[in-house]
Amino acid sequence: MTNDVAPPAERVDGQLLRIAFILVLGTFMATLDATIVSVGIDRLTDEFDASVADIQWVSTAYLLAVVAAVPASGWLADRFGGRRTWLAAVGVFLLGSVLCALAWSATSLIVFRVVQGLGGGLLPATGQALLARIAGRDRTGRVISVVAVVPLLSPVFGPLVGGSILGVASWQWLFLVNLPIGAVAVLLARRHVPVVPPSARRTAFDLRGAALLSPGLAVLVYGLTEVAHGRTLPAVLGVAAGVAMLAGFTVHGLRTRGTPLVDPRLFTRPPFGAAALALLVLGASVFGTTFLLPLYFQTGRGLTAWEAGLLLAPQGLGAAAGSVLVNRTIDKVAPRTLVVTGIALILAGTVPFTQLGHEPPDALIIAALAVRGVGMAMIGAPVMNIVYSRIEPEHLPRASGALNLLNTVGGSVGTAILAVVLQDRLSARGPDIPSAFADTFWWVLGFCLLAAAGATRLPRTRAKRP
Repeated sequence: MTNDVAPPAERVDGQLLRIAFILVLGTFMATLDATIVSVGIDRLTDEFDASVADIQWVSTAYLLAVVAAVPASGWLADRFGGRRTWLAAVGVFLLGSVLCALAWSATSLIVFRVVQGLGGGLLPATGQALLARIAGRDRTGRVISVVAVVPLLSPVFGPLVGGSILGVASWQWLFLVNLPIGAVAVLLARRHVPVVPPSARRTAFDLRGAALLSPGLAVLVYGLTEVAHGRTLPAVLGVAAGVAMLAGFTVHGLRTRGTPLVDPRLFTRPPFGAAALALLVLGASVFGTTFLLPLYFQTGRGLTAWEAGLLLAPQGLGAAAGSVLVNRTIDKVAPRTLVVTGIALILAGTVPFTQLGHEPPDALIIAALAVRGVGMAMIGAPVMNIVYSRIEPEHLPRASGALNLLNTVGGSVGTAILAVVLQDRLSARGPDIPSAFADTFWWVLGFCLLAAAGATRLPRTRAKRP
């Protein structure tokens, strides 16, 4: 084991892939947990004698904590080093998992989910930045194509894992299942992942930016969630306060002489702006669909959580196949070609869901999900590779934090918007539940078209090797 980052040319592929596998365990654990608990909501409602509206905060609190934690990941990695920050994030996540398993009430469980979400929010961004720094610019594309598929697989397999656990064990194991994964990740990381030193430029933490950005995002998501629940006053106040705080953060970021938590100017520099739009909308499409389909399968078709998860599995298999394809072509094909092709596949795979009112056969749904999975895998890794291969190594942590923030915000805000649309269409359609879902999927198509608009501004050619 070495404590210094070796030049890319000196690293063998096996060693680099081993490091990627170790770091991806953290991302897998965090993203899987975001969905694995969703199938246990009914069980938790009974265990704590709580209402569905109250127990739903078990999922919402985790999501808001993730949104709040991501912006700080870049500063933490700069200040303390990538590996140290990643290990600390795993520790916080595992602590939150243990506390959740020990929860004695719905309130305590919600509080402990916040602790867990703070650790989970740091893991993907710090892991990707650390891996990109270790790999070097010339091999970032290939290793990122391996890592990027994990967030696509986790929402698909989360319901299956959660349903399996609840079939044989108590609800506490929804959280305790993280312990062996996290323990293995920590042990392997301490042995095989090299130390990346902190940034030589020591910058003060942007307290004002942190007070505006993370709470602003959390309040905005909360407001949109309240819209879906039909609570008008909290919804209006939440959305208005969130937008105002984010506007304040943008003004602060443009005026500050220091280093803002996320530099708004970064989004005006090509190709970052186009990449940001593509990831933002991709998050809305991927996580929005993952929210809509299980709900449709269970309410519109009467399937169990396990059956719904099983029907979603082809999307995960398609994402795995797409990841293999991207891994073999990412250094040979122009990034824009891969991304535009991926968006086109997602569009094609989404069209059948706009026809749910006509009850399309299961074979068509399975094929559409597989096509969507391939398309999703063709977007995330190329977009991240574009940014990572064109940015100085010392700026990687903050760029990674910004990209992961956009994907997370896209997923949370997109899901909240789709929930509002679905609620409206259910009210309008009455007992015709499939048609209400079909109407909502037209919005998913709209998100994809926005992503396509951003993708057309991505570079035509691959980045030149340094």
